[in-house]
Amino acid sequence: MKAHIELLLLLSLTTNCLLLQAQSFDFQFDHFAIVVADVDKSAEFYATVLNLEETPHPDRKPGFRWFIIDDNTQIHLIQKEFAPFEKNKSMHLALATQDLDGLIAHLKSKNVVFDDFAGNKNTIKHRSDGVDQIYIRDPDGYWIEINTVVH
Repeated sequence: MKAHIELLLLLSLTTNCLLLQAQSFDFQFDHFAIVVADVDKSAEFYATVLNLEETPHPDRKPGFRWFIIDDNTQIHLIQKEFAPFEKNKSMHLALATQDLDGLIAHLKSKNVVFDDFAGNKNTIKHRSDGVDQIYIRDPDGYWIEINTVVH
């Protein structure tokens, strides 16, 4: 009986130590940064097509434009020289809205083409989980998914 109690105490101590090591850091998404060829051209897109509000860079450095996605999340545009690479649709920024129809009307008024993941123009993907989604590209060719996920 004493061996069973000692084993239970040892297991309890081991479990508690593992739980302490597996602590949560309570991460929150802060920002998404992308390198762009022309920061002003890209900023125009994020301001007028996505209607994001610009917030000043804390050091007011040239070549940086920051936009607010929500209260705690931003997208940072950084103008720098970089090696070109394929912008695959699987690598994308995803934004959620509950007014996808209004957004699509806005995109059409700006002559911005949207498509589904398969590449069908002006097509909304109706996922099996009830979420609708579309994809657009910014001036640098980065893919942006816009969906109706409820957070």
